[in-house]
Amino acid sequence: MTFGETRVVSWWLRLTGALVLLLLVFLAYARVGDAGFIWDDEQHLTQNPVIIGPLGLTDIWASASAVYYPLVLTTFWILHHFVGLTPLPYHVLNVAFHAASALLLWRVLVQLRVRGAWLGAALWALHPVLVQSVAWITEMKNTQSALFYLLAISCFLQSRERKRNGVFYGLTIFFFVAAITSKPSTVMLPATLALCLWWREGGFKQRDLRSFLPLILISLAASAWTIWEQKFHSLATGAEWVQTPLQRILISADAIWFYLLKLLWPHPLIFIYPRWTIDPSRWFAWIPLVALFVVATVLFLKRNTALRPVSFAFAYFVITLFPVLDFFDVYFFRYSFVSDHFQYLASMGPLALAGAGVIMAVKKIRIHRLAIQTASTLAILLILGAVTFHQSANYHDLITLYQVTLAQNPKCWMAEYNLGLALKNQGQLDEAIAHYRRAINIWPDYVEAHYNLGGAYIEKGNIDEALAEYRRAIEIRPDDADSHNNYGSALRRLNQFDQAENEYRRALSLQPQYLDARLNLGSLLLQRGRTAEAITNLETARRLQPNDAVTHVTLGLALMKNGQPGEAAAELNRALQLAPDEVSALNSLAWLLATAGVDSVRDGKRAVRLAERANALTGNNNPAILHTLAAAYAEAGRFDEAMQTARRAMKLASRADNNAVYNAIRDELPLYELGLPYHQTAKTP
Repeated sequence: MTFGETRVVSWWLRLTGALVLLLLVFLAYARVGDAGFIWDDEQHLTQNPVIIGPLGLTDIWASASAVYYPLVLTTFWILHHFVGLTPLPYHVLNVAFHAASALLLWRVLVQLRVRGAWLGAALWALHPVLVQSVAWITEMKNTQSALFYLLAISCFLQSRERKRNGVFYGLTIFFFVAAITSKPSTVMLPATLALCLWWREGGFKQRDLRSFLPLILISLAASAWTIWEQKFHSLATGAEWVQTPLQRILISADAIWFYLLKLLWPHPLIFIYPRWTIDPSRWFAWIPLVALFVVATVLFLKRNTALRPVSFAFAYFVITLFPVLDFFDVYFFRYSFVSDHFQYLASMGPLALAGAGVIMAVKKIRIHRLAIQTASTLAILLILGAVTFHQSANYHDLITLYQVTLAQNPKCWMAEYNLGLALKNQGQLDEAIAHYRRAINIWPDYVEAHYNLGGAYIEKGNIDEALAEYRRAIEIRPDDADSHNNYGSALRRLNQFDQAENEYRRALSLQPQYLDARLNLGSLLLQRGRTAEAITNLETARRLQPNDAVTHVTLGLALMKNGQPGEAAAELNRALQLAPDEVSALNSLAWLLATAGVDSVRDGKRAVRLAERANALTGNNNPAILHTLAAAYAEAGRFDEAMQTARRAMKLASRADNNAVYNAIRDELPLYELGLPYHQTAKTP
């Protein structure tokens, strides 16, 4: 075979290998195609104001709203611009990033002259430990950062092959910045590159320091920013993060072995693992640390022997895990000190070593080597792919995820609480209350569970129980804005308006951009006749979240009351653009179009359409909406229907003791009998 023919065959083999790897990844993750959004996707995507609200690209990159991964938020922002909040494109992109990273890992392992490079990349791509990162949209932080992380390594190695080529070195820095702005845990790249130099060139030379200096400075800056962000933005402070230095060391040693064992035997895989309690006074708490020290010492001493590949893989594993060990305060550590998504990058080292080990083992077999290698590779990948396929189903939706989590970790208060939230959103209030109570039984000082239990009691009409839960939440954490806001709503239900207003204002003093508190204060001020103050607060709420239909409805009502029907109509129309079946928007706009004191605003035919739609959505038995429909019929000249509808509304209002609606219709009905519509008196704002 000629040299040219060899190159063609080699090219076709690489292409086939790439296509097979891509096919395996997409097949293993086929079940995420019909999955939805899960925990944390709200904060980072579906309810993130820089994605769907008044903020945008500028705020992603130039404000604290960026959190600490602005490039991923930019990806979300771009995708949302084209596909909205349909989950499928986000899942497809996440799987695609993972598949592309697998191809790049293959490329990097080839550059490092690691045996079994394709198999190592395939083992990583299909390993079920990675499911959490690939099936959870928020963890696009991992898949996107891995892509740039591997591109940076590949370009760095290419620059070395080409005698420190400036273009590839520049690309190394560019991709490193892209990786860090996707997820800061990639800050360990300089250490990884130094390790690669040791593997490829035998060591790190003094002249290499100049090329590493920019990378080290970027790493230090990103590390400082992330530590600050976790403490002051994510609020990773408090009792949950208080450990002695010795405890942190022991927990970190435990975590390293935990992650390694999950790669060797990925069962059980739990969304939230139990949180460890480490007592340094017990001798067995030291076993993982001592074992780690012994293994590290042996591998260091034997680093230039046959154990060199093991030394490389182990060093890479520990170095890459370092940012997510308990040496630093990470918000997630309030739930558990370990999580599968934390070892997304670190797992590349041991799994590449495993791929090389399989190839080396097969080569020692003298007969049927190719058949045995093919069969063993296929068997391993099929097993991993099948487990990954099965595991990915756990991430289909919130209820499935938390039910599976609790089956494996019954003491997970976070899962109990979040399952309660999910069930409440589906209208299963009693089931939600049961889960809130279980969460509190596990952790009595769980503030969020207390105030959400209070909210559930409010919906059931148990006001006294709700007030007790809110007071308990404030007692535990006096500076919690949610507790004050919800407590205010409960007080409002009891007509304790002064106290309710104080609680809303306290919530806003703690969190000035708190939309719910702003809306609640605005509607309370409107209820108390302080219309101008209400409008000011509601306009602030609109700036905070211009795509919230309820905000536009509430502001529209305030403008109606203030004698600004044209402006009110604009707000209500905007609400219907955002939520076409929002009953309050349909009813309010229909009433305005039917009864406005300004001729240019009224539109009887449209008022009828809107009121009929609201009436259909509420089952033709809501007296307030029938009241609006009667006024709409009258404005449209359909007086017989207006009288019939008005009388039905009066009967329903009487049965419900709704005196306000009953009296209003009683006053308007004589007009309909005379063939006259009801018009409000035009007010001057």
